[in-house]
Formats: sequence, structure tokens, C-alpha cells
Amino acid sequence: MSLADLTRAERDELLKRVQADYEQLRARGLNLDLTRGKPSSAQLDLSNALLSLPEGTKDASGVDVRNYGGLPGLVEIRSIFAELLGVDVDQIVAGNNSSLTMMHDVLVYHLLRGGLGSPRPWSQEGSVKFLAPVPGYDRHFGLLESLGIEMINVPMREDGPDADECARLVAHDPSIKGMWIVPTYANPTGAICSQEVAAKLAAMPAAAPDFRIFWDNAYAVHHLSTNEAKSADIVSLAQASGHPDRPIMFASTSKITFAGAGVAFLAGSRETVGWYLANLGYGSIGPDKVNQLAHAQFFGDAEGVREHMRKHAAIMAPKFAAVDAALSERLGEYGVARWNKPEGGYFVNLDVVPGTASRVVELAKEAGIALTPAGASFPYGKDPLDENIRLAPSLPPLAEVEEAMAGVALCVLVAALEHARD
Repeated sequence: MSLADLTRAERDELLKRVQADYEQLRARGLNLDLTRGKPSSAQLDLSNALLSLPEGTKDASGVDVRNYGGLPGLVEIRSIFAELLGVDVDQIVAGNNSSLTMMHDVLVYHLLRGGLGSPRPWSQEGSVKFLAPVPGYDRHFGLLESLGIEMINVPMREDGPDADECARLVAHDPSIKGMWIVPTYANPTGAICSQEVAAKLAAMPAAAPDFRIFWDNAYAVHHLSTNEAKSADIVSLAQASGHPDRPIMFASTSKITFAGAGVAFLAGSRETVGWYLANLGYGSIGPDKVNQLAHAQFFGDAEGVREHMRKHAAIMAPKFAAVDAALSERLGEYGVARWNKPEGGYFVNLDVVPGTASRVVELAKEAGIALTPAGASFPYGKDPLDENIRLAPSLPPLAEVEEAMAGVALCVLVAALEHARD
């Protein structure tokens, strides 16, 4: 029975009961955290063999990895991830530990020097805008905001961004220079960009000749089951549509091996890779090739990565199941929330009664359960409906996820009943 089916007296009586339950929850003095999508210690332990690698100090060509040079990164690790990301080895660069740093640098290069096809540096354009699929990744939005780039919301659907809306916006506005997308198991909705949507984005006419798609394939191999989604082939689609330099792909091993000591990747057309390396060369003499060699030896090949990620899934899947179970059992009958059941990635997207997300987060905080701030999945932290909350169940042990989600579900119900009373 949904709340809408209850009389006011019945809702008031239910509110009294759940408020009493909530006071008991507060009294427990919990200290639980569902805020960030960090891998757990158990997941990090899967890669401890890296601590005794690499064996030897030379790559396959005999070059000493301890020395300067090799700006594109080791061929060994590039070959592995070229296969996983669907590009040729000369279309991918292996860097240091952070793909976010690569994204930042690519934006700054465009702002200061311009990109392929740019009439001038973006900073000389007067106004620079990006399309922002929402809900989306808060660090993408924060990066743009820090550089003074305006964001325009577009809806994120189950099959990717609203491609028709994207096409409408970019067709006549040359100040729209790019867009973000997490194409596989999107943060936070778990959406998977279809080949059809990717084809539309690759081919759509854009008023800006240097329009870019920042294709952040952070979760390309982060499956939760044997139903392993395959990422859309944006690079080939863009090449076929006559816009080969439009997509710039990013990925990393941050949630595959060690989150703070992995390898990041940039991929795109050969011209894009050349442009990136030309700019990178002003500030780098080469990446951490010792770490890259260790990773290449640890994985062995692309199948080694896939097998390693199946071990991650065995740890992660029960936590995601616990989130769904808590929400289904405690909220399903009331009709006060919607949530996704992702096939991969790191997040669950929870939509509560409009106007109550901030209150849910507040109630949870008072009960000792830390949640990502309401609105974090929208540019400038502003969810126009105040309904969206991102849940990150990866870091805590399973028992803590179960305990935290029981509390979150209670907070959702309290906030919904308060709102109905008002």
C-alpha cells in the first residue's frame, strides 16, 4: 500500500511509529559511510602481488624502465588496455595513476592552446560551455566549474544521454565545446550508452568545429555479474561519421588494482594522441614506467584483467544485492522511492520523494550514516527536484552496508511522511 492510499490519520500514526524507530537508530551511535566509491580493503588485497613486481628493470624492447623517456607509456600495458577499450595500440597513451588528471590537462590544453580544429584557444572564445548528462559524476562537474566552463544539463537515460537534446543544443551554439559521458555503468545511474546513442553523438552536426566528447570509460570492465556489457565503439563511430577527433577516451586501473597507484589511459584518433603527447611533452619526460611494467606483468594480458575483475565482482555483488534488498523490503510497499539495479560500476542511484533528498541526508547524518550530499550528481550541486541521492556501497564490509541501508531506508520513509504531512 503506497502512502497515497493511506488516510491522513493512518499516515500520522505511521509517522509516529517510524519516528520512534528513528530515535532508536540515533541512539545506537553509528558511524557508517556510503559517500565515496572507493574499493574496499578486500578488493585492494587482490592486487598485493604488485608490491613484489616488476621482475627486472627492462621492458620487452630492452629499455630500462627506471630512466627518462617513453612519453606514450610502455607498449606492454598499452596493448592490454587497447584490447579492452577497443582501439589500436598506437591510439592509446598510458600515463600515471589518475585519469582525472589527464582530463584536467586536456581541458587546460584546449583552453590555453586550442585543440585539433580549433580556430583559437578556448579561453579566447568569450564563453565556453559543456553539456552535462544528469545525474552525473560530481568530479566532472567540479572540474568544469573550477575552470569557469558553464554547464548545461541534459537528461541521462538508460541507454545514455538524450542524444536528440544534445544534437539540438550543439547544432547552433559554437560556444558548446564538449560534453561528458561515462558510457558504461554510468556514475551514478548505471546506464549503459547504446551503440545507437553513441552513433548519434558521434555524427551529430556541431556548430563548434572542435566539439569534443569526453568519454570517461571508468567502469568498462567493472561488471557485477556474468552479464558483461560491452562499451560502444565511439572511436570507430566517430571515424566513420567524419568526426575522428571528436571523442577523447579516458580510463584507469584505479578501481582495478590500487586506487592511488594505478595506471591511467587516454585514447582517441592517432591525431588526437599526437596532439596530446605534443602538449604533454612540455611538462613531462615520461610516466612511471616501473609501475606500468609491474601492472603489465601482473595482468599478463587482457584476459588477465577480465579474470581479475571477476574476483572484484564476487566481493561487490553481495553489497549491491544488500542495497536492493533493504530498499525493496523496507520501502517497496510505500511508493516513496525509485532506484536502479546496476549490472556494474560502483553506485546505486536513489530517487526519493521530490523535495526530500536533503532531508534524507540530514536525517542519516544525525543517525551516524554519511551519505553523499543531495544534489552532488548535478552541476553546481543543485538538483532542481531535490530528489536524487547517490549511494556508494563498495567500501564498507557487507554487514555495515546492510546496517547502513536499513537506516537509509528508514530515513527515506521518515522524510516522505514528514513531507506528506506538510
